[in-house]
Amino acid sequence: MTVLKTSARNFLAHKGRMALSAVAVLLSVAFVCGTLVFTDTMNTTFDKLFAVTASDVTVLPKAAKSDGTPQNGKPESLPASALARVRQADGVASAEGAVSSMNVTVVNGDNENMGSTTGAPTIAGNWTHNDLRSMEITSGHAPRGPGEVMVDADTAAKHHLRAGDELRTIAVTGDFRARIVGVATFKVTNPGAAVVYFDTATAQRELLGATGRFTQLHVTAAPGVSDTRLKRDVSSVLDGSYRVQTRAENAAENSQGVGSFMDVIKYAMLGFAGIAFLVGIFLIINTFSMLVAQRTREIGLMRAIGSSRKQVNRSVLAESLILGVVGSVLGVGAGVGLAVGLMKLMASMGMDLSTRDLTVKAATPVVGLLLGVVVTVLAAYLPARRAGKVSPMAALRDAGTPADGRAGLVRGLAGLVLTGAGVFALRSAAAADKAADGSLMLGAGVVLTLIGFVIVGPLLAGGVVRVIGALLLRMFGPVGRLAERNALRNPRRTGATGAALMIGLALVACLSVVGSSMVASATDELDRSVGADFIVQGQQRIVPKAEQAMERTPGLAHVTRYKDLAAVMTSPDGRSEHTTVTAADPSYAQDLRRVTTAGELTAAYGEDAMSVGSRYAKKHHVRVGDTLTVAFDGGATAKLKVAAVTDDDVAIDKGARYTSIATMKKYVPANRIPPNEIMFAKAEKGHEKQAYAALKKAMKPYPQYQVRDQTDYKQELKDQVGRLLNMVYGLLGLAIVVAVLGVVNTLALSVVERTREIGLMRAIGLSRRQLRRMIRLESVVIALFGALLGLGLGMGWGATAQKLLALEGLKVLEIPWPTIIGVFVGSAFVGLFAALVPAFRAGRMNVLNAIATD
Repeated sequence: MTVLKTSARNFLAHKGRMALSAVAVLLSVAFVCGTLVFTDTMNTTFDKLFAVTASDVTVLPKAAKSDGTPQNGKPESLPASALARVRQADGVASAEGAVSSMNVTVVNGDNENMGSTTGAPTIAGNWTHNDLRSMEITSGHAPRGPGEVMVDADTAAKHHLRAGDELRTIAVTGDFRARIVGVATFKVTNPGAAVVYFDTATAQRELLGATGRFTQLHVTAAPGVSDTRLKRDVSSVLDGSYRVQTRAENAAENSQGVGSFMDVIKYAMLGFAGIAFLVGIFLIINTFSMLVAQRTREIGLMRAIGSSRKQVNRSVLAESLILGVVGSVLGVGAGVGLAVGLMKLMASMGMDLSTRDLTVKAATPVVGLLLGVVVTVLAAYLPARRAGKVSPMAALRDAGTPADGRAGLVRGLAGLVLTGAGVFALRSAAAADKAADGSLMLGAGVVLTLIGFVIVGPLLAGGVVRVIGALLLRMFGPVGRLAERNALRNPRRTGATGAALMIGLALVACLSVVGSSMVASATDELDRSVGADFIVQGQQRIVPKAEQAMERTPGLAHVTRYKDLAAVMTSPDGRSEHTTVTAADPSYAQDLRRVTTAGELTAAYGEDAMSVGSRYAKKHHVRVGDTLTVAFDGGATAKLKVAAVTDDDVAIDKGARYTSIATMKKYVPANRIPPNEIMFAKAEKGHEKQAYAALKKAMKPYPQYQVRDQTDYKQELKDQVGRLLNMVYGLLGLAIVVAVLGVVNTLALSVVERTREIGLMRAIGLSRRQLRRMIRLESVVIALFGALLGLGLGMGWGATAQKLLALEGLKVLEIPWPTIIGVFVGSAFVGLFAALVPAFRAGRMNVLNAIATD
């Protein structure tokens, strides 16, 4: 109890010094808890939606996919005769047929897409009694004929739709128009999907291309009949071509895809939280190390009057425990607030999440508290051990403890060994023949070099700080030299403070190199390989009417169709694999100039012919002239002759198996052939600008597709990578904020540690302005030291990663020097910002009181 009281008094006595460390714990815990609450709330929202919309039993075609979008663009359907049989089953109170399709685009009178901008689907279907589970008509009425449509209230409000407005629905079966006659409001949270309803006959005809068919059947149980029993009874009247699911099974299947997506988001964000925790460890270690050093005489006196090593050790650990508990408790609360903020941000982007569904599981605060407390106590363990080693004789010294030269030597050797092992791993990764093998070595190299640099940091601090001082600080005269010596006074402290900043900036540099190299490689390959002038694609497969509009565009020398179809391919050695076969027009050989290692690519577009990639050919010992057995999904089995082997040392269409559309049509029924995934066009020579304008005009009625020339395509690629990197930089910003807090804390404690020294300097003529400048320059040096190590390390990681990308066809290494230089210069401003408060406090010290400080 005495130890705990002493720890509490010391904590309160140094509460200002502990505050920044507590903020670091708070931010890290808040990010973890916020991530968990946000993803759990998302899952709750979808689970509620799927549970409400599911009927007691649902009957689906056996081939139906959970996303409802088969390759041919039309949802799988079942005949009305199945509905008649289900209605006769025991335990059935009622059954109805439903039509639903997510492969549609809905536009208003101004040709604006009414769909979500967040990736949520646009859902079109018929209005059924089952929809009353999740929606209610709040305006107008349900559609009663072919020219009527009802929309959900969220879409109507977002796009200012009113009764009487005309909407055009674009499906693979064609376009059709209808006027709004009603608005339906969700009873549960709508995560952002746009929903439109038609009468049953219209939905069947326009979405399925056939009457008397449904995408699913909704079955309601009679009183007293369980879902399990109802499923058994319904299954007994149907054959094996249907899937019968209970409410729970249907909801679980729909939630599975969403859950997988949310897991990716959750673990990615937790990864960034882990980086912030890692940076926070350095802050906590520095804080307690400096506090122990400043209290050396106090600890020595405690030892002299009878305190044991264990008691001193426990006293420091107890302080860290208090810090961890306070920071973690505040972090859990801040995490809930962060989750609400993320929900509001998503709402502004079009994904509606209600705070009514806010989900804080019992495990979330427990995880946050455990992480925060455990990480804080572990970080304080080394300073606590150091405190326990203080001898009673330390009470007679002025301050501090003598440095352990042997420990520094061992530390330096360990750091050099780890760094050397990391460099060896990175070199092995760069020399790997397979990306999978190289990735493991890259991961090992990143971890080893990072740990090595952290350990060897104090050794590097001396040399690097002197170089920075010679280049930057000498121009500030004596004040600059004082700042340099202050940074060199305790290399271990400078190394640890710089290491915190190094971690975040190393990741920034690595990702910048990888992103720039990806864009440069793709651009280089586009210039070398793509012969098409124009590329048309979108989130939805290209519907036949859009295809026809493109083919009728004047000024085009040719238009190339490009389709993907799943198949099972069996090689001559008897091994089969699920794959995708790409069917295209022969002109695709001009649109994408693929290098062949054997045969001629144009021959692959002949009758009953195809090509394979070089890796597949090598793996299965396939040669030109061999015959492959290809079982097309939804079609017949074909015997196709290998006419060419394409080189897989590329990024575009790597490993593609090409055949002609004519060959695909020979073996696949017309109603199973998929719409085009993408289309290409070549302008007539000398008419590129006119053809581009004409093609944009022809595709204007279909806003779901983008028409790009090669310049547009390169810019879009660059923008996509840029948006991804900006998001990652934003998440890494948390780690950098924690690192800045570390610099602030180090300087603040350093100022306290040097109070008497500062008083003496002021007494002999150092002005307040010069004192503040000295502290600011010291902070800049520490920040630049961390930046120099981080950027150098990150560029090494990025260059190694690019070597692995080269195995996948991305061969150009590009260092984004403007970004690297900008980050380095920005680090100096970070140092200036971090020093503002410590420098201000140092300047306000009373000279006589500072000199009198013991």
